[in-house]
Amino acid sequence: MILFPAIDLKDGQCVRLKLGDMHQATVFNDDPAAQAKSFEDQGFEYLHVVDLNGAFAGRSVNGEAVQAILDRVSFPVQLGGGIRSIAHIEDWLGRGLSRVILGTVAVRDPALVREAARLFPGQVAVGIDARGGKVAVEGWAETSELTAIELGRRFEGAGVAAIIYTDIDRDGVLKGINWPSTLELARAVSIPVIASGGLASMDDIRTMTEPDYQILEGAISGRALYDGRIDSREAIALLKAGRAG
Repeated sequence: MILFPAIDLKDGQCVRLKLGDMHQATVFNDDPAAQAKSFEDQGFEYLHVVDLNGAFAGRSVNGEAVQAILDRVSFPVQLGGGIRSIAHIEDWLGRGLSRVILGTVAVRDPALVREAARLFPGQVAVGIDARGGKVAVEGWAETSELTAIELGRRFEGAGVAAIIYTDIDRDGVLKGINWPSTLELARAVSIPVIASGGLASMDDIRTMTEPDYQILEGAISGRALYDGRIDSREAIALLKAGRAG
């Protein structure tokens, strides 16, 4: 069970949004690379990064900040937001990313995701962001008619490394993760699922150590880490102990 600290990039800064609204952004650090190094020094095993501007633009916008992060840390980094082509995937993996996260393109062009997973085994994840149970795309600006489970099942057997599942209605508001929907998705597919959106407290961390939740690969935390609601070292220790058990 991995706890992924999140760095969301907007205009070169490390921010957190509320309910996915770019107009409700709180800046937590204007040096994303320093923030990434801090997370590494705290003992985290894997970093989750999102190019928020890129998700809307359909191309990398905060590439300079992402590169600075990659140059600063040695632990693995996964990136989502605006990655829409094989060439773009290859470029980022060549720069040292461990995993790319494909969101909008997973809805628009699932064949591209399957091809990417074939070309880059273990390095392609799918981001499924849901609002009211339906998958949202284009930086959460549009909602499709697909359910999260329907989209996840499209990639069964394709070699996708993980699904990052975000409940947009919980994101950035510290209401707690939507565990029922997350576990429902994890049980419906064989692809490892990472929970995202709303991780609020150490109670959520303790929940993750329970047997029913071991089906998950892990969870992503943003705001709760930044404002101290989650003690990083205690959380990491709890999850490692749960993994050992």
